[in-house]
Amino acid sequence: FGSSAPRIQHTRRRRPRNPLRFAAMGKKSYQNYGKSFRKPKRPFEKERLDSEMKIIGEYGLKNKREVWRVNFALAKIRTAARTLLTLDEKSEQRMFQGDALLRRMIRLGLLLESEKKLDYVLGLTTAKIMERRLQTKVFKLGLARSIHHARTLIRQRHIRVGKQICDIPSFLVRLDSEKHIDFALTSPFGGGRPGRVRRKKAASGGGKGDGGAAADDED
Repeated sequence: FGSSAPRIQHTRRRRPRNPLRFAAMGKKSYQNYGKSFRKPKRPFEKERLDSEMKIIGEYGLKNKREVWRVNFALAKIRTAARTLLTLDEKSEQRMFQGDALLRRMIRLGLLLESEKKLDYVLGLTTAKIMERRLQTKVFKLGLARSIHHARTLIRQRHIRVGKQICDIPSFLVRLDSEKHIDFALTSPFGGGRPGRVRRKKAASGGGKGDGGAAADDED
């Protein structure tokens, strides 16, 4: 009340400004990534909503962003092909870039060897890309009981492509890698160490003779 002690003012320390946040204001951006998907312009279009839900159910996708990502990639591929088709057939840019684009599409299994024309690139659909996903391939090869089980196996690192374990369901499988899809060597399904539940059952039924073996077979 009658104290003459000076008041201490607590001031907030301001965080230093991040120069990368002001890239939109005309300054240079150093971000090394771009957009991977684009939201639809009409969010409540019934036909598109129905088709997206059908794709999600058929291919066991997590959300609509996965559909949008495929559509965005497909749009970029089509735009590249359409731009090259506007150039002269003898143009150096069309010859080199067109051949590179076609080789990539054939390598990914999106086009056949007999479809070496840019016109076929314009005919690519979302379903064709979805068929090349690792999740779809694992299910079609019979390694999983359902399309959703295939996603679980991939995320839990039970699947390998060649010698490399792949835990990305949206990984696009190349044509020559398709025959190398199998269970990982470290996975219980591929001859690796048994899982936690099976080890627990084996430990609990270890001294019961045949009971332990029966529990193992049920797992």
